Amino acid sequence: MSDDTRNPTRQRPLEVACPQCRTRVVWSTDNPYRPFCSKRCRLLDLGAWADESHRIAGEPAMDEADLDALIDRLERGGDNR
Repeated sequence: MSDDTRNPTRQRPLEVACPQCRTRVVWSTDNPYRPFCSKRCRLLDLGAWADESHRIAGEPAMDEADLDALIDRLERGGDNR
């Protein structure tokens, strides 16, 4: 009989997939790289954010000319696109 069946209050530790290599990792304070499996995977992920391979979807940023035109329209009393 396993510990889980003898003691129902004891839960198995949470396991997650490493975002980089998909290896199963126990989510605990014993893993300094969580949610990653290793320092290497953590650094690979950081590098992907740094070179903009990873992105958060959203509307494209307006450039300065677009912002100036929007401000002019709003100051004239409307948003006539």
